[in-house]
Amino acid sequence: MKTIVLSGPGKGSLSTELMTRTLAAVREAGDAPIFLTGEGDAFSAGLNLKEVASLDEAGLRRFLGVLEELVTALYEHPGPTVAWINGHAIAGGCVMALACDVRVMTAREGARIGLNEVALGLRFPPRTFEMIRKRMTGPALERAVLEASLYTAAEALALGLCDLVGDESDARAHIARLAAHPRDAYAEAKRALRGSLEISDAEQRRFLEEVVPRWAAPELKERLRAVLAKKK
Repeated sequence: MKTIVLSGPGKGSLSTELMTRTLAAVREAGDAPIFLTGEGDAFSAGLNLKEVASLDEAGLRRFLGVLEELVTALYEHPGPTVAWINGHAIAGGCVMALACDVRVMTAREGARIGLNEVALGLRFPPRTFEMIRKRMTGPALERAVLEASLYTAAEALALGLCDLVGDESDARAHIARLAAHPRDAYAEAKRALRGSLEISDAEQRRFLEEVVPRWAAPELKERLRAVLAKKK
């Protein structure tokens, strides 16, 4: 089993450096089980908004490309993957958790999880959104995306953002049970159930030509700077 910790400044916020490091760790795991968690009292606070606000269109294309690679690698990892959501899993942090086979969230008071990208004015990259659509369905998916709220563990369980509310020992028990299965059979069943996160050339072109420029728009950068200012 390989333990991967979303470790970095800003409560594990997803910077280019952290995403690149995590992507390398996922690839190095081969088909071994992955136990994904955060550092300290947070799973991940989401994308590093300070970095996002500082990037031009070319930089954002690279940044979002790394995010898409990481989401795809984690979602399509052939071995078992369990997310121990040890604290806040906000926006991109929630995405990382959803990409895992099983999600166990702490019951600690104050911990929140959610896809609040719409509230921030952010558009989902296409493979990332395809993954979310595969992991959630129907009214729960629409509520999680369009309400763009943050939820308690109990609310997240009801909505399907997590599979179990418990502690780290529960998460480790899950990874141990899944790891006990024959590796090739698990990988083949997972592949058959999920398929891939392939998108059409037209979707990719639209993303590059229409969505990325909106991430680079001055009004979005101002909104992100205002969000960052409130956190100080």
